[in-house]
Amino acid sequence: MSSPNIRPTYSIKEASALSGLPASTLRYYESIGVIAPIGRGASSRHRVYTEEDLDLLTWVACLSATGMSVGDMRRYVENGALGPAAAPGQIELLEAQQEQLALEAKSIALRRRYVGLKIEYWRAVQAGDDARAMQLSDEARALAEDLKKTKEQ
Repeated sequence: MSSPNIRPTYSIKEASALSGLPASTLRYYESIGVIAPIGRGASSRHRVYTEEDLDLLTWVACLSATGMSVGDMRRYVENGALGPAAAPGQIELLEAQQEQLALEAKSIALRRRYVGLKIEYWRAVQAGDDARAMQLSDEARALAEDLKKTKEQ
């Protein structure tokens, strides 16, 4: 039976597997301050991750998955150390990311619609329906303009 005072630790390989972040990313995030320096083993001097480190890595991995910039992730982690006083800053960061994701979702929806129109266009061409093909071509051209605008945002 193990002692209740012994806290589990993890190697960088284990932390990588558990967080879903490559070991190189863990080292990079540490080097640029997204995460605080990780403790080292007394004899090996290898990184030793704690449960608390893994919790933080899980949050950072989730933020990364949203496409949040490294700078914003760093600010988010730094702000988190402030506790409740950080709430306004955290909300601001997350709302900005939410808006970015909404723009990306709109762009993806437009691209899907464009591909759908092109499929329908080629079906009309295949069927010899020139009038329908012309109509779909015009719709695709107009949608292409909308796509250009979303790229500029």
